[in-house]
Amino acid sequence: MSSDLRREGSVKTGLDRLKRELIPGRSVGLLSHYAAVDSRYSSALEVLAAMPGIDLRMVLGPQHGFYGETQDNMIEWEGYLHPEFGIPVHSLYGGSREPAPSLLESLDCLVVDLQDIGSRYYTYVYTMAYCLRACAAAGVPVLVLDRPNPLGLSVVEGRPLEEGYESFVGLYGIPARHGLTIGELARLFSILDRLPEPSVVTVEGWDGEWLPSEYPWVHPSPNMPDPGTALVYAGMCLLESTNVSEGRGTTRPFRVFGAPWLDGFEISRRLNGKDWMEGAVLRPHAFIPTFNKHCGKLCSGCEIHVTDRDSFRPIRTALGIMMELFEYSSTRWNDPPYEYEYGKMPVDILTGSGRVRSALEAGNSTELMDLSLCDAAAHGGMVREALIYTREFRS
Repeated sequence: MSSDLRREGSVKTGLDRLKRELIPGRSVGLLSHYAAVDSRYSSALEVLAAMPGIDLRMVLGPQHGFYGETQDNMIEWEGYLHPEFGIPVHSLYGGSREPAPSLLESLDCLVVDLQDIGSRYYTYVYTMAYCLRACAAAGVPVLVLDRPNPLGLSVVEGRPLEEGYESFVGLYGIPARHGLTIGELARLFSILDRLPEPSVVTVEGWDGEWLPSEYPWVHPSPNMPDPGTALVYAGMCLLESTNVSEGRGTTRPFRVFGAPWLDGFEISRRLNGKDWMEGAVLRPHAFIPTFNKHCGKLCSGCEIHVTDRDSFRPIRTALGIMMELFEYSSTRWNDPPYEYEYGKMPVDILTGSGRVRSALEAGNSTELMDLSLCDAAAHGGMVREALIYTREFRS
């Protein structure tokens, strides 16, 4: 890809490149979690707490808790005093998902460091969006420490979220696989919301494609153990809208799926070798979830094995699987609530419209394949002003 991101040894994240003089002011708040680490696996909390001249006043934490201690969706957590650093850790996934104005009154700056995974439905970026809005109202500048997108910066998938389908799993009209870093998302959200532009400490030493093996990956949520799972999640997260298990409660979340009434051998026979499965194969599999859907019950289904990351399109594959599940089994949609949305169907807020649900219910494979695609040129034009790293988008 054409890029100003060059290989210069190991990847240097925004946290690796952070220097005291980049932070405007002394009194600092931090929006972060335990997965935001530097090349030596020191967390952003540890780095800022040890930085001379910085008074770290508080930590704001997203879904799953600062240490990723809450497993599932809509499991809230409460703030506490950090036992090691003696500073308050405030939950932004509890009674409120945005910081109260009183929290920001004493701050000269809010530093943001979150490991995103490249899918529109991952809630951490909307916690950041709420903080950007709150900081703009309070006159507090924001400094974002950028990190690589584990899905890369070139490929985009899925239709942009449509107006009227906004939720905590999608606040802006971006595709499901958006091809942006969290720093670029911060710039885009600020443009769309007409807020002051945040400062971004950029990434160096990364080519904008797949993460190198030496990248210091710490799972950013309990069911995201590695970048390979993040790739499959971009599509298989959609199963959260159904009564079929997406593998929560197993050691292979989002890579396996199943239910007590399914036949993994039949599913794999029907789908392997089809256009839906380019770059991947399905292997029949059985598992017993230890929590979440069908807890304690034997589920038959499949495991997804990605054979070619470059040609694999997770959203296309997931829609092909879902078409199979709805056509040949008693699969059904889950009703609300889902991620604090109590009216709209979970599948609609995940896919960003009602069109995927309609196509699946009608068995319209042509329309489903079309809905898995993104107009790369239109996306590039929409996000152009927010881009930090040079590349050409493709679908």
